[in-house]
Amino acid sequence: MKKFINYVDDAVVESLSGLASAHEALLAVEFDPTFVCRRTPKKDAVAVVSGGGSGHEPLHTGYVGRGMLDAACPGQVFTSPTPDQWMAAAHRVNAGRGVLFIVKNYAGDRLNFQMASDMLVDLDHLMVVVDDDVAIDHSTHASGRRGVAGTLIVEKMVGAAAEAGADLFECKALGDRVNSCTASMGVAFNSCIVPASGVATFEIGEHEMEMGVGIHGEPGRQRLPFAPAVEIVDLLLDPILKDLSLARGREVLLHVNGLGGTPLMELYLLQHHARRRLAAEGLAVARTLVGNHTTSLEMAGASLTVTALDEEAKRLWDAPVHTPALRW
Repeated sequence: MKKFINYVDDAVVESLSGLASAHEALLAVEFDPTFVCRRTPKKDAVAVVSGGGSGHEPLHTGYVGRGMLDAACPGQVFTSPTPDQWMAAAHRVNAGRGVLFIVKNYAGDRLNFQMASDMLVDLDHLMVVVDDDVAIDHSTHASGRRGVAGTLIVEKMVGAAAEAGADLFECKALGDRVNSCTASMGVAFNSCIVPASGVATFEIGEHEMEMGVGIHGEPGRQRLPFAPAVEIVDLLLDPILKDLSLARGREVLLHVNGLGGTPLMELYLLQHHARRRLAAEGLAVARTLVGNHTTSLEMAGASLTVTALDEEAKRLWDAPVHTPALRW
């Protein structure tokens, strides 16, 4: 294992310290318990808090800022945040109108959040569960659809709504609605190496690819022979389109996400072919996001996410955002 690390146990703390000092006008980081929050808090607005294991950067800590998250709770690498992290972050950013938690659909994330929720009796709060991964139907490593790159879409739109003054129930309903019209599917060419283990999470042949892989290296739908990019795009989009069942003429957002080890040149190539396939299906790509946003350490691979859009969703997506990893 070759990584820029001093000691495995210190890697997340040192990384978060670097994030905060690189963006000190935007962010503050607290330790014991650990969370990242806005340097300048909102006033009289719903606070939006998300989190999950480290190793997926910039998700979630890179999306703390104006128009998106108020706080993010990072666990250790691929490990859920603890209940005290959720609680501390919520109390820190509460701006008087309640807190909306955005939680990916993993057993550990949901269990730890539920424990925190049971203790947050003094604070109005609701939860949105993101489960956009359509690969999970045939996976042997999970009991429900996972939350993957579509989490960013939910965080962006809900964050914009909260910034504009939506109340807690409106933000919750919006998050559920965006999640319900979002679907994702990923593919990996190799595994990542979790620092604490020092070895690859899974083994894969030189001429194979894992279709439907999870962002922690969980096995997906099937192991397939390596194929040209245009064929991979079809393999990714087929289950997405089946899941969403969109009418011809519908506008969509297309998110091409790198898993950490894929060059941007290749991600734009995927976007080109995905856009052509969506057009052939009668769908209009009205918004696009390309880049490494929900990663799996250094895993080589990518995911495609499609979100059905309406006028409200476009307005919320286009609303100003200023975070370390996303801004316009």
